[in-house]
Amino acid sequence: MQRILIVEDSETMRSLLASSLEDLDAGVKITEAASGFEALRVLPREDFDLVLTDINMPDINGLELLSFVRRDERYRKIPVVIVSTEGSERDRDKGLELGADAYLVKPFDPEALRAVVSDLLARPR
Repeated sequence: MQRILIVEDSETMRSLLASSLEDLDAGVKITEAASGFEALRVLPREDFDLVLTDINMPDINGLELLSFVRRDERYRKIPVVIVSTEGSERDRDKGLELGADAYLVKPFDPEALRAVVSDLLARPR
């Protein structure tokens, strides 16, 4: 069972992301966080195999969360996928520069999301 943390302030978008991943072959357990701050409280509770995060959120945004994950030895190797409305090349480059493994723009294609997530979950950590 693969464990995925979805960090997104929009309840509708969290549901859409979760439902897009529910039928992955590997089988997944999804945990949701409504903000970056909530994600920081949830991260130590489980060994997550992947984090999906939005950028624009109240309190701690997705880029700040990504920076924290990459600096912390406990979480450094967890693949992080940014799914954001921020679609400019500058935003994408910034996310990848900070250590995101993939960057998808909303509205996203569920098949593309599943392909990216499946690929990242199959990689050895």
